[in-house]
Amino acid sequence: MNPTRPFHPYLMLLPTALLLAVFFFYPLFVAAKTSLTRWDLLTPASYVGLSHYAELVHSGELFELFGRTLVFSVIVVLGAGGAGLALAVALDRPGRFPAFCRSAVFSAYVVSWVSVALLWLWVLDAQAGVLNRTLAAAGLHPPDWLGDPRWALFALAGVTIWKITGYATVLFLAGLQDVPPSVLEAAALDGASPMARFRRITWPLLGPTTAFVTITSLILSFQVFDVVRVMTQGGPVRSTTLMVYAIYEEVFMNLRVGRASALVVAFFTALMLLTSLELWIFSKRRAL
Repeated sequence: MNPTRPFHPYLMLLPTALLLAVFFFYPLFVAAKTSLTRWDLLTPASYVGLSHYAELVHSGELFELFGRTLVFSVIVVLGAGGAGLALAVALDRPGRFPAFCRSAVFSAYVVSWVSVALLWLWVLDAQAGVLNRTLAAAGLHPPDWLGDPRWALFALAGVTIWKITGYATVLFLAGLQDVPPSVLEAAALDGASPMARFRRITWPLLGPTTAFVTITSLILSFQVFDVVRVMTQGGPVRSTTLMVYAIYEEVFMNLRVGRASALVVAFFTALMLLTSLELWIFSKRRAL
C-alpha cells in the first residue's frame, strides 16, 4: 500500500464490508455449497455435484424463469424510469401544488409491498374490481387481469411500476436540481425550444442519474416476491412465476433445498451479468 495514502478511508468502509461479508457473501457461499447436494430439510444432505444445474438447463426451466423475469424487469425498468422522468420534469417547479404532487407520488413507494398488492388485488378483480367495472361501464370488455395468462405478468408489472415510480421521480428531481440554470437560459436565448433544451442539455446531464435509476430498478424488479405471492401465487399456469418466487416454491413447498440453492446461484450470476452490462453501456455512452 502506498505509504503516502491515508488509511482511514478503509477503516470507514470496514463496517459495511463486515456486514456484506456476514449477511451477503457468506450466505451466498453456503447457497453455492448447498447447490451441490440433495437435501429436503428432513434427512441428511447427499452430494450430487452439478446435477441440479444440469437438470435446470436440460429441462428448460432455468431459461424459462430467466426469460420471464427478464421480460418483467424490462417492462418495469422502462415504465418506472419513463414515468419517473416525466413526472420529475412536470413537478420540477415551485409551489404548493407541485410539492403536494411530489409527496403523493413518493407516498406509494413507502407503502409496504403487501399493502400495495392487496390494494391492487381489489382494483384488478375480474368481477368486482374498480378497473373492470369502469371499463365495462364504458362499453368495453375488460380481461381477467390476474386470471388470464396473457395478461397476468403485465398486470403485476403495472403494479410494480406504480409502486416504484415515486422512487425514480425523486431521483430524477434530484438530478434536475444539478442541471445549471445558466446553461438552459443561454440555450433559450439562442432560440432553443424546450424540447431541444431537454434533448441536448438536460437529458445528457441526467446520464449518471439515469444509470443509477436503471440499475437499482432492475435489482428491485428482479427481487419482486410479495406481489406475486399475494396476487397470483405464480399462476395462472406459472405465467407469473418469477425467479425469487420459484426459489420460495422449491424450498418451502417442494423441500428441494439443493435445487433452490442452484437457482439462487443462477439468479445472482444473471443479476451480476445484467448489472455489469448496464454499467458498461452507460460508461460507453459517457465516453462518446
